[in-house]
Amino acid sequence: LRSTPRRATLRTQSVNSRTSSNTFASRRLTLSMRRNLYRKATVKISKAEFIRRRKQLMAMMDRHSIAIIPGAREVTRSRDTDYPFRQNSDLFYLTGFEEPDAVLVLVPGRRQGQVVLFCRERDPEMELWNGYRLGPEGATAYLGVDDAFPIEDLDEILPGFIEGTQRIYYSMGHDDVFDQRVMGWVNLIRRLVRSGAAPPADFTDLAFLLHEQRLIKSAAEIRVMKKAGEISAAAHVRAMQECEPGRYEYHLEAAIQHTFSEHGARFPAYNSIVGSGANACVLHYTENASRMKAGDLVLIDAGCEYQGYAADITRTFPVSGQFSPEQRSIYDLVLEAQRAAIAKVRPGNTWNQPHDATVRVITRGLIKLGLLKGKERELI
Repeated sequence: LRSTPRRATLRTQSVNSRTSSNTFASRRLTLSMRRNLYRKATVKISKAEFIRRRKQLMAMMDRHSIAIIPGAREVTRSRDTDYPFRQNSDLFYLTGFEEPDAVLVLVPGRRQGQVVLFCRERDPEMELWNGYRLGPEGATAYLGVDDAFPIEDLDEILPGFIEGTQRIYYSMGHDDVFDQRVMGWVNLIRRLVRSGAAPPADFTDLAFLLHEQRLIKSAAEIRVMKKAGEISAAAHVRAMQECEPGRYEYHLEAAIQHTFSEHGARFPAYNSIVGSGANACVLHYTENASRMKAGDLVLIDAGCEYQGYAADITRTFPVSGQFSPEQRSIYDLVLEAQRAAIAKVRPGNTWNQPHDATVRVITRGLIKLGLLKGKERELI
């Protein structure tokens, strides 16, 4: 890492402290943050935890039921190039599998194996072009699934799994093409009722079970989320240090992306927003192409995705490193509101209490600054 210029350290300091503080202490904090990032080994979710997640989900499913979780497909960017692949969150949560064209099937009580994965077969020629594939044999060995089949056999095998079940857990409405395949399998079984086939009677949105399960984070998940937050915070600090009038918003975006990748988070969790001046008022501004001017503020909304877990941080600071009195007043008010919200984040409180706390603080503060007229209760 290159050393941090004194000027950049002073700029960061003016944003993060209400009063002046020791410049060397500020620099030491930043270097400590970076050393901490490098010192920590890669944080991952273990194979045993993925197995526990699947067992927990199946324990909540009805008897004689089946869950179908399709993975994501590759999406063409142009001609023979694809967008970077990102796995479906539900399938990743249950397997950690990061290849396209996969389907996970859970059949509680199936004697031949309750957890089945359909995935691409090994193909030496395609692997030479596009990289290693795990294949069905690798899936059973490395992912801990009970059985695995080639994805090409899905239409032949899956109707047999569905037949005889009473309920299908599947999230409709996210993939029209796969929705039609699921209904095609069910209709195929319905047409064979006179031959003794037993089609499922009900569909249930899998999200009702699975997303409730995902809300409660394990110790391992918290470690991964903390790492994502640390990487993202370091990226914001670096952007503050490198910001100065005359540079462009995309320069800060590049610094953020570099920090993400430098620490093992190859992709942002969402398109990074770097908006200076009036651009900061556009809620989802992503052009990031304007030249930054002295006297303006710059808003950065950016977070990395690390091991499938996203961070999300928004900060606003002066391009030149010094707030105007008006900018400082609003900044301090927002900071006070944020602290009030954090104080309400504790066991036993309801989800909307942090929001209500920020509304009270901001309304009261804007009245004090003369930007709102009226009584606090009526304005809220």
